[in-house]
Amino acid sequence: MCRHLGYLGPERTLHSLIYDGDHSLEHQTYAPRMTQGNLLNADGFGVGWYPEGPGPGGAPEAVRFRRAQPLWTDQSFREIAGAVRASCAVAAIRSATAGFPVDESCAQPFRAGTWLFSHNGKIEGYAGVEGKLRELAGDLAGVPDARAPLDSAPLFALAVRLWREGRPLGEGLAAVVAAVTGLASGRYNLLASDGTALAATTWGDSLFVRTDEGEIRIASEPLDGESGWRPVPDRSLVTADLASGVRIDPL
Repeated sequence: MCRHLGYLGPERTLHSLIYDGDHSLEHQTYAPRMTQGNLLNADGFGVGWYPEGPGPGGAPEAVRFRRAQPLWTDQSFREIAGAVRASCAVAAIRSATAGFPVDESCAQPFRAGTWLFSHNGKIEGYAGVEGKLRELAGDLAGVPDARAPLDSAPLFALAVRLWREGRPLGEGLAAVVAAVTGLASGRYNLLASDGTALAATTWGDSLFVRTDEGEIRIASEPLDGESGWRPVPDRSLVTADLASGVRIDPL
């Protein structure tokens, strides 16, 4: 069910983050090794990053590129990715859950100001809990991605509400998982960034962390065969920044 990655460290090209490695994110679009119940992640892709310098509010504003086509088919993005550098990024490839459209609005990461968000998984019996989830999220008319026609959207909407109320990045994700698992079973691997930190959850799918020379990577699957990739236990919260490193706590 989809794949995603987050990066924090010295500036790198988006090309190096997405295409490098013998099991790169691009490779995972057509040959994933650890996904649950799907063979391809060809229903869209997206990447969000933070240009140098603060946005109008002082914090970095996220920039995003999304498409509804398979990553391997977009040669123009491959070229652009070699010219764009970032010190923090979130990227995702999509395998659409049956019943949801293959549309650019459904490609992740979702964005709201400084926040980027990706959901790898699905909500079981979504039709029966959608209304409750949207009620929990409240009024987010100013967050267009919260209205996307798929089950990840209300999870993002709830996360944004919690972050706006002052919850730290990881604490917000943990609260989203607690809320949705109280309503429905499913797989809830979430990944988020605010431009200075990364946070992720594991709930039903794989996740790995690697730290190396001032860099932090969080990915659904190892991007190469090198040592250093640590599996994250299921039902965990990962929080990471360059000052404190990586912390893993049970959910």
